[in-house]
This record gives sequence, C-alpha cells and structure tokens, in this order.
Amino acid sequence: MQISLIAVGQKMPAWVTKGYEEYTKRMPPECQLQLIEIPLNKRSKNSHIARLMEKEGEQMLNSIKKDTLVVAMEVQGKPWSTEQLAEQMDSWMQSGRNIALLVGGPEGLAPACLKRAEQKWSLSSLTLPHPLVRIVIAEQLYRAMSILKHHPYHK
Repeated sequence: MQISLIAVGQKMPAWVTKGYEEYTKRMPPECQLQLIEIPLNKRSKNSHIARLMEKEGEQMLNSIKKDTLVVAMEVQGKPWSTEQLAEQMDSWMQSGRNIALLVGGPEGLAPACLKRAEQKWSLSSLTLPHPLVRIVIAEQLYRAMSILKHHPYHK
C-alpha cells in the first residue's frame, strides 16, 4: 500500500524534514509513505482566499491517482486513538487501495477536497502548525504499523 501525504506548503525547516524522514524510513516496504508538496499561493491582505484555496485544492486533487482512498485531515473529522488508527490501516491494507492524506493550507482544505474525501480524520481539536502535522502523521502511521506488526515501539 502506498500512502501519499499531500500537503500544502513547501520549503519546510530542516527539523521538519528530518523528523518526517525519520519515520518514513522506518515504514515497512508494504506500506510506504511519500510526501507530495503543493505550493502555498501567496496571501496578502487583498487576496481572495476562497480562490487561492480552490486553486490549491485543484492541485491536490490532480495529484491523486485513480481508485485512491482519500482521507481529509480535518479538525471536524473523527479523532482516532492510535489503536483505532491501526485498525484503519489494517482495513486500508485489506482494501488493496492506495491512500491519500490531505493536509490543507492555513485556512484548511478546499471544499472540493472535503467532498472528494471518503474519510475525515482529526489529529486533535488543538490548532497544530502545519509543519508539525507532517511529523505527527508520519509518527502515528509508523506507530500504528508497529502495532500491526507486533513491534515493541508502541509501549
């Protein structure tokens, strides 16, 4: 199974890249995690935010391959425990489909992305900085896989 983390924003600080890469390299061969970065459109006080979000959303949707299960990272989504995430991952693997996890920009995901999503997952009701979200997702996916593989990491 291929999991694509499709996130708005580029040029992350080194600590973000290192943290994200640490967990992606730990993922087992049958569950690879790849990052697809969508450029954040420049915002100013006169920007038409809805139009910028729509453009970013189009780019996100265009990067998703056919028959991919789309999961929107959304504050209003379901807050899964790590064990529930492991169950989700097991279900995803059994489906035989690839997964796309969508992380929006500062204003969230475009309505078209939310509409395309088959599931909505909330990491927290807290507002998290988008660079940190990448690391949290990668770590939690690795932790869920360690549960499924009966690896001692999750203790």
